Parts: sequence; structure tokens; C-alpha cells
Amino acid sequence: MRKVIEKIEQLKRETNEPICSYLYDIDHLCQHVKWVTSQLPENCHMFYAMKANANERILKAVYPYVQGYEVASIGEVKKARAIHAEVPVIFGGPGKTDEELENAISENVQLLHVESLHELKRLSFIANKWKRNVSILLRVNLRGPFPSATLYMAGKPTQFGIDETNIDEAIEYALTHPNIQLEGFHFHSISNNLDDGRHLELMKIYFQKAKEWAGRHQFPLTTLNVGGGIGVNYHDLEQPFNWERFTTNLHELVRQEEMQQVQILFECGRFLTASCGYYAVEVIDIKENHGKTFVIVRGGTQHFRLPVSWQHNHPFRVVSVEEWSYPFERTAVIKQEVTIVGQLCTPKDVFAKDVHVHELRMGDVILFFYTGAYGWSISHHDFLSHPHPKHLFLERERVTME
Repeated sequence: MRKVIEKIEQLKRETNEPICSYLYDIDHLCQHVKWVTSQLPENCHMFYAMKANANERILKAVYPYVQGYEVASIGEVKKARAIHAEVPVIFGGPGKTDEELENAISENVQLLHVESLHELKRLSFIANKWKRNVSILLRVNLRGPFPSATLYMAGKPTQFGIDETNIDEAIEYALTHPNIQLEGFHFHSISNNLDDGRHLELMKIYFQKAKEWAGRHQFPLTTLNVGGGIGVNYHDLEQPFNWERFTTNLHELVRQEEMQQVQILFECGRFLTASCGYYAVEVIDIKENHGKTFVIVRGGTQHFRLPVSWQHNHPFRVVSVEEWSYPFERTAVIKQEVTIVGQLCTPKDVFAKDVHVHELRMGDVILFFYTGAYGWSISHHDFLSHPHPKHLFLERERVTME
């Protein structure tokens, strides 16, 4: 973090404009992803879920350490191919059009995650027309129950996957159409789970369900996608998901369930890239309304939508700036609660509500942590036509800007 703060201090010295920047620690990103993937059992492979952050510099940084990319659109397929023409790509998501299915075939996508029986029928029709065989995983919406998490994609009515009660019909269809090669199943039931023990229980459910269906329908189970869902503890960064303990126990579970010959795929996004990102914004006003203190910063949720989307107070620290160019008194708050907001004309433009600060002055910089995933990539950049933030990439003592 030291080099991030030093870069902020440098930016403040070099410009008169209020600071509003994303900073990405590429060295940290590479070290983290390398460590994460090194802990997996030999038959387990990590795909990077590009939806978390599809910036080209991020994609290039993780490329040497992951098996490939998980994508949810043809646009993301093309971003993956721009990194390397033959990088493995797995393609999921509901509502794929015929054009997307055709493009996925022409781009030699390694696996298609089929989300419904109708999608499976359309894919078979298109593959037959193209005279191509297509490898697939059937995405299953299990009945649950599942560990507690922030989001659920299964175990309840959602648009994701094939209802578990209908999976036999989908398996039979896939097995009776020669242009479809059924490799196994795709499970992605929860998101942002923080409990490694419960996540291991989820893996056991996945393993047993997949083996049961493959045995009943007598086809070889070669691949199982167990999704992502590994969380980031934005409420307490000192208590992260225990990946080392999870993977240690995963080694044993793979052995117990005799899954050594099955390729087990993970598709993590947030867990890989969140910690490399920072969003730095300068305080441009402090004021009181109806007994509450509001800190207004340069920028807003049009740049960093995650806090308002997830309705949480995003973690941050104050970077003190000593320079003050105005001839009048500098407003400050000391040891009190504040609400940090952006410049948008909506009361929903909130980063953190009623949070305690030790000292905060106009002109100081608020540095939000863990903004490397679902930050810029999910935000409504051009709302109110404010300027975009700078994007700075810190790598081996040099900085590049996008």
C-alpha cells in the first residue's frame, strides 16, 4: 500500500485538479493469483471470471497464472482472444443468442455452459448446421440448501441453470445428439461466500450430484465446473476467506470422493482481483444537513458502484494532504461519524454511511480499498457526464496510465 499512497502524494504535488483515480497494484495482483492457483490440487484449474474486471492490463497480468478465462459474452471472448489467440475460454450466462452460439463455435470456445433445454436444442441445431462437435457442461440450479452468502444463483427461483428436477431430460437429450459432447456439469450456486468450511461442504454436494447423474446415465464424467463464489470480507479485511485451509481440505475431499480423474474447474473473479485495486478521491466539501455530516468527494458511484449496489460501507483510509491553497479556514471533522458521498444528483450516491473518522479535512484524499473487482467495470460511467477517473497501473517501480 505504501507505493499507492506515495503515488497519490505525487499526483497531488503535480496537479491542481482534485484527485480522482483508480490505482492497480499489478505486482500484488500477480503474487496473489500465483499463490492462489499454486494451492489447488493437481486436477483443479483456475479460470479468471472476466466479468469482475476486464481491463486489458488486468487480463494480461493474470494470464500466466490461470488456466484461461471464464466469459459471459462474445465481447469478452474477443477480449480473451486479444490476450492470446489460443487461450482456453469457457462461456456461460443465460440468454445466449444464436449469433453468440455461432461465434462461440467459430472462436473454438473450450466449453459452453448450457443454461436451459431450449438453449441446448438451439446449440445442437447450430452445431449440426456447422458440422461441428461442441463440448458442453450443463449448468444445474440445485435445490439446496446452501451456505450463507451475499447472492444466490441457485437453490431458489433464478434465471440461472436448469432446474435440478429437469436435469435427466437435458442429459438424455445431450447424449442422443452426436454433435453435442457432454463433459459434465456446471454449478455456480452462491456468490461472496466467506466460510471455507461451508464452501467445502458445497464442493462435496457438487461432487456427489455429478457422480450420481453420470452413473445413472452411464457417461464418463470428465469435467466439473464448481463455479466461483469465494468471497471478499469488505466488513473486516483482517478476516478473509481462508483459502489455504480450504484448499488443504479440498485435496482430501478430492481423494475421498475419488475425483482425481475429473478436471475440476474454478471460475473466480472477485477473489483474484479485488485486493489489487484502490479508488482515490479528494474531499471537496464537508457540510451538515439535518444533524448529519456529509463528506463530498470528487467522483461518485458512477465510477465505483459496488458499495451502493451491495448496500455496504466500503473500507477506506484517509490520506492526509497538508497543502491548502485557499486564504480561508480549512473545514475539518475530528472523531465523529460522517457519510461519504459523491457528486451525483441522487441521494443514493453513497460510499459509506455513518462511519467514524479520526480526522478528515477538506483537501484530504479518501482511499477506498479492494476496488479491483466490480468497481469501474459495473459502473454507469457517463451519468451526468463527469470526467472519468485516471487509471494508473503500478508495476515494478514504474507507473503506466490508461
